[in-house]
Amino acid sequence: MPSLISIAAPQVDEFITSPKKLKAAAIRHSRNSRLWRRIQSTTLWLFLIVSFTLLTMIKSVVIWHPGNLLKNPCQTVRTIYGIHRRLITENLNLDLASHRRPQQQLPLMILPLKPHELPKNLSDSEREFWKQPNDLGYRPCLEISKEYAQASSAIIRQRRKYLMVVVNGGLNQQRNQIVDAVLIARILEAALVIPVLQVNQIWGDESEFSEIFDVEHFKRILRDDIRIVSSLPSTHVVARPAVESNMPLHASPDWIKSHYTRKLRRDGVLLLRGMDSRLSHDLPSDLQKLKCKAAFHALRFAPSLQALGEKLARRMWEEGPFVALHLRLEKDVWVRTGCLPGLSAELDEEIRIARIKSPQLLTSRSNMTFEERRKQGLCPLTAHEIARTLRALGANSRTRVFWAGGEAFGGSKSLEPLRAEFPLLYDKFSIAEPWEMEPFREKASSLAAIDYIITLNSDVFIPSHGGNMGHALRGHRAYVGHRKYITPQKRDLIQLFLNSSSMREEEINDEIKRLHSEANGRPQLRMEKPTRDVLGYPVPECMCRSSRTWHAVV
Repeated sequence: MPSLISIAAPQVDEFITSPKKLKAAAIRHSRNSRLWRRIQSTTLWLFLIVSFTLLTMIKSVVIWHPGNLLKNPCQTVRTIYGIHRRLITENLNLDLASHRRPQQQLPLMILPLKPHELPKNLSDSEREFWKQPNDLGYRPCLEISKEYAQASSAIIRQRRKYLMVVVNGGLNQQRNQIVDAVLIARILEAALVIPVLQVNQIWGDESEFSEIFDVEHFKRILRDDIRIVSSLPSTHVVARPAVESNMPLHASPDWIKSHYTRKLRRDGVLLLRGMDSRLSHDLPSDLQKLKCKAAFHALRFAPSLQALGEKLARRMWEEGPFVALHLRLEKDVWVRTGCLPGLSAELDEEIRIARIKSPQLLTSRSNMTFEERRKQGLCPLTAHEIARTLRALGANSRTRVFWAGGEAFGGSKSLEPLRAEFPLLYDKFSIAEPWEMEPFREKASSLAAIDYIITLNSDVFIPSHGGNMGHALRGHRAYVGHRKYITPQKRDLIQLFLNSSSMREEEINDEIKRLHSEANGRPQLRMEKPTRDVLGYPVPECMCRSSRTWHAVV
């Protein structure tokens, strides 16, 4: 890519004044016609040379992006001469004093395969099931403010303050905390040390950051926002860095500055723990854009994971449209939600005993019974309930289904109702060769990353329960073109299933379709509910309908 060269005013003045000096010399020697003609010829050649040089420099500047081409050549020449230098500076987002380039084009973390063109032989219900929502023309758009860009120069140069973070939980919980760490480093104007992944107590995964994520890509994408280092410099290694683990819920940038800036300046190092979902979702526009940039562009998976996930996704995609389900049927999910799988009395009792032994795992509302939780839509949908919902929405026995998730409690028995309705049921192990999965078989975060890539590429996605992966995929599928995302209306569905004994099959199907007519992944404004996270609802802070959307290569 050609380099950008800013032309200093004295150099431009030399180009402008040299022909005038020659003309003055020519007037003084006008009696000598032969010399006059020679000077005229020289002036013409100088003019042509200067013009050619200027046009070459113009081309080297504006070639950065076709949308920034100045269509009027005369205006372009005047710009280079200094008459409209401000115009070209604003158009290209250049800082002439520091030779900064315009905001880089950002490759997506995952570039998904396009949804399929539907064959003509589908029934009306099948066609409705696969139909993608209207994206209303929204595309990724991460234009930052002038103030943010000006502040970046000092932030990425500083070498005195370093932020360390320890992140915990499953893959998508860790991703959320890493993104928040990027924002906190920016707020504190500190360099970010590559986060430490705490050993997962449930799955025993000891993977390090570099085993899950592409470190160099992470650094490169965010290099204009914060400085990221792999480890603390020797000048800042301390025996006991200041540890903070009391960040409140919905902590604002002002709270973070007021509580951490002084300690960071004093010690040079700050270590944060226990920061899961603590940062406020109501942030300034530039920080919202940085959040999207970190999540949807910077946090690419490690090359080996990325390659395998994309290979398996293509295998599913090449056979035609497919729906992806995120089934929350793992034992720890039943324990944490206070719900029961309903597979057998023995298995339900096993869950009750596990909950008694680990009461701290119950996430909320410990005073509610299982039946009350289920009626309130607080339990994961079972395989039977998911199958019934899919069938009502237009799927049938020919529908190809990929299910993501950990090992289902109860083994194959828990999936029997789903497989009976949809025999073309696959998971990551069934579409991969055994040797392909072997390096990741005992690594829960790596397996979750493979699931994530495949489900992002699906034509339709349905989560059986809330959670970090469902939330992440809601926003990510929106960011790559509002791919269909069906949100089960669990409370209404359970009430319908409990009271459907007197209803005909067609009536049940019609009611399920009605419940989900608007829950299809269409664009929704984040500001409709202040508590919404921009990573789940990227419109309008990170997506716009403007023609200037080239910052994300989709």
